[in-house]
Amino acid sequence: MVNSTKKNLKVKRKKTGRSVKGSYTNLPGKEELIELYKQMLLIRRFEEKAGQLYGMGSIGGFCHLYIGQEAVVVGMQSVSIDGDSVITSYRDHGHMLACGMDPKGVMAELTGRESGYSKGKGGSMHMFSKEKNFFGGHGIVGAQVPIGVGLAFSHNYKQDGFVCMTYLGDGAVNQGQVYESFNMSALWKLPVVFVIENNKYGMGTSVTRASAGKSLAERGKAYGIPGLEVDGMNIFSVRDAGKKALDYARKGKGPFILEMKTYRYRGHSMSDPAKYRTRSEVDAVRQQKDCIENLKEILQEQKITDDHLKKIDSEIKSNVSVASDFALDSSLPDKKELLTDIYI
Repeated sequence: MVNSTKKNLKVKRKKTGRSVKGSYTNLPGKEELIELYKQMLLIRRFEEKAGQLYGMGSIGGFCHLYIGQEAVVVGMQSVSIDGDSVITSYRDHGHMLACGMDPKGVMAELTGRESGYSKGKGGSMHMFSKEKNFFGGHGIVGAQVPIGVGLAFSHNYKQDGFVCMTYLGDGAVNQGQVYESFNMSALWKLPVVFVIENNKYGMGTSVTRASAGKSLAERGKAYGIPGLEVDGMNIFSVRDAGKKALDYARKGKGPFILEMKTYRYRGHSMSDPAKYRTRSEVDAVRQQKDCIENLKEILQEQKITDDHLKKIDSEIKSNVSVASDFALDSSLPDKKELLTDIYI
């Protein structure tokens, strides 16, 4: 857990018009700012490489990229503690990396190799790491939410002091099982934080056309679950809100809902041309709200040189290339692997 020191942050570049300003109670020092930058950039570069490999036919099945949303999971992980559990949906590579899973093992799983986290059988949507308390990766919309409540029940039963961060999208929030999960978690005051990653489009439908009401953060109101709307493109807003929600759940007060207002730059999946939105809309978000560029400018304000930032980028690209080479050089699973980890 990081130390809380209240500082004001006001940054506005005339060149880009970006603005990251406000009062934050959890603003880290320079070294931690650099670490947050590295983690977000790793996810960005990893996902870009995954997109390339998919285009080359090296990744089969579905592939949902996290590009644009990096501040959400990196911010949440940065204020969690070792032992907290994570579960999410199919847009999950960023969550794996933020949890500390090895990029080589993640990329090997994406390419269906035996050295992958699920021995090549899970692919993009179904890989796990008990060691890192990451429980998937789930392909069915909303299916991870009741499982997340089960993980929270386990934490509560063991009285281990940990919280389950259960991620879902703005499309999944309309599923019936989500509200059963809200009810149960509130009834038993389970330590779970529901993180709704509202990237504005559920597959191809705008959230304004699919969800009634003004705020997804208020969806738990009927069950007495508090909620907050958060700027999910601003890692400092994510950290402040995340710490508040995690502390609330950890103290035995029950569940908390965070609606992270974020944005995905690519289509819903690699097979989605994303014709339901304009190029100018995507470009405007990239130019004005990109979470990595915003933090980069803050680092520049902290006297981190462009050469230093370029070196960081170069090292991360090299690490991602190593992960890609490792995956492609790894063996495919033996046919006998098809008969393992099954019920019958």
